[in-house]
Amino acid sequence: MASALGLDFGTTNSVLAQTEGASTRSIVVESPTGRSDTTRTALSFLKDAGPSPLKVEAGQAAIREFIDNPGECRFLQSIKTFAASALFQGTLIFGKRYEFEDLMQRFLTRLRDYAGNNWEATFRRVVIGRPVHFAGANPDEKLALERYNRALTRMGFPEVHYVYEPVAAAFYFARNLDRDATVLVADFGGGTTDYSIIRFESQAGRLTATPIGHSGVGIAGDHFDFRIIDNIVSPLIGKGSLFKSFDKLLEVPSSYYANFGRWNQLSIFKTLRDFTELKKLVRASLEPEKLESFVELIEHDEGYPLYQAVSATKMRLSQAEETEFAFAPLGERARRTVRRDEFEGWIAPDLARIEEALDEVLSTTATTPDGIDKVFLTGGTSFVPAVRRLFENRFGKERIESGGELLSIAHGLALIGERDDIAAWTAAAPAATDLRNVQWTTPTDLLHSPHDLGQRPLPLRTRCPSRLPCGGGCRVAPRRRAGRSAR
Repeated sequence: MASALGLDFGTTNSVLAQTEGASTRSIVVESPTGRSDTTRTALSFLKDAGPSPLKVEAGQAAIREFIDNPGECRFLQSIKTFAASALFQGTLIFGKRYEFEDLMQRFLTRLRDYAGNNWEATFRRVVIGRPVHFAGANPDEKLALERYNRALTRMGFPEVHYVYEPVAAAFYFARNLDRDATVLVADFGGGTTDYSIIRFESQAGRLTATPIGHSGVGIAGDHFDFRIIDNIVSPLIGKGSLFKSFDKLLEVPSSYYANFGRWNQLSIFKTLRDFTELKKLVRASLEPEKLESFVELIEHDEGYPLYQAVSATKMRLSQAEETEFAFAPLGERARRTVRRDEFEGWIAPDLARIEEALDEVLSTTATTPDGIDKVFLTGGTSFVPAVRRLFENRFGKERIESGGELLSIAHGLALIGERDDIAAWTAAAPAATDLRNVQWTTPTDLLHSPHDLGQRPLPLRTRCPSRLPCGGGCRVAPRRRAGRSAR
C-alpha cells in the first residue's frame, strides 16, 4: 500500500497522486460535477438549511455552485496566492473569519471527501510541492510554510515534507532517462515560474540526483491573463478615464485594475474599502457608464466568467494565429479579434522576466546551454507558443521534452514520498529574511502592490517603474497595516 500522498497544491489546479507498485496513479476525485484527476483550486460557500450552516464545495463543484447561485454564493479561487502575503490576515465569509490555513484545510478536506476510498487511510506522510519563490509582492516564505504546516497537521498527517515543484517534475520525467543527464526543469504555474537544474545519475540501478541550482520569479499564467484584460477589458470599464476632484481632473487609480492581475484578490475585492471608494467615484467620473460597468462586474460576481473568457482566449491562441475574445456581460463592445502576435507583444515584459530568471539559474550555477542535456517543460503555461519558443531558441527543439504537464509534479512527489532517502529531495528550511520579506510600516507602504520588486516602497502617487502587471502605470497608495483583516 502507498504510504505517501503526493500533493500538488497549485494556484490554478491541484492534483493528488500515489504510488502503485513501481508506477504512480492520480487519485481521482468524484464531486457532484463528475470524476476528474485534476481539481480547480477554488472554494464556494453557500448558506445551507441542513445540519451545517454552510455548504462548502471545492474545485469544479464550487464553480457549479457559484454559477447556480449567483449573488448568494461566496466564491474564492487561486487561494494559494494568499499564502505568502502578510497583508492577508483573513476574510469574512457570512460573518465568520477565515485565515489562509482555514481556506486551505477546507479545500483539502473536500478533496478527501470527493476521493472517498481512493484516499488511502494508510498515508503516513504528505509530500507537498512548493514554488522556488512564492508569488506576490514581498512574499514571506516562512509565513507561507507555517500556514501550510498548520493546515496539513490539522488534516492528521504525521509527516509533512516539502519539495520544490520543479524538482518533483524532474524526478517524474527522469524515470525514463536511459543515461546520466543534467536536466533543466521549467515549471510554469498560475502564479510562479520555477527552474531547477539537477544532475541525474544511475548508481547500482538506483536513481540519484544532485541539485545544482534553483531560481524562480512570481510571473506565470495569471500575468498573461492580466495582459489580455488590461488591453481589452480594463479600458471599457474606466481605466485611463478621468474624474473631477474639486477643480482638478484626476485619473481613476490604476490600482483598482491591478486586482485583475490576481484572481485571488479579485475574489475578495467586493469586501474591501477600495471597492467602496470605487463606487463613490462613479458620480464624479466623466465617463460614469464605464465605472458603472466595473461596479456591476464586481457586484454580480462576474470575475469567474471573465476568467473563463480570458483563459479560453489564451488557450485558443496556443493553437491558432488569431481568435475572437468575447465577454457577455460587456456585450458587443468587448467582442474583438485577438492575434497571436498582438498577444505576444502584450506579454513581452513577462517573457523578459521569465528569461531573466532562466539566465539567473544558468549564470549562478556556471552552466552553459550546451551543458543541459534535457529540458522538461511542465505546467499549463508551457503550452503558450512564445514560451516554448524561448526554450527552443536557447536549447534546440531536440532537447525539449514535455508530457503530463498538469500531472507530473504530483506524481513526482508521490514517488519521492516512497523513498528512504526522502531528506535528500526535500527543500531546505527558509533562509533568513531578506528585503523581499520585510513588511515596511512607513506611511508610504504599498497597499497591495502587484509587483515582485523587493525594494523600498515608492512615495504616494509615484508611478511605479515595474512593468508588472500594470504596464508601469500604476499609482501606489498607502498600505493598510498588516494586522487588518480583509473584509
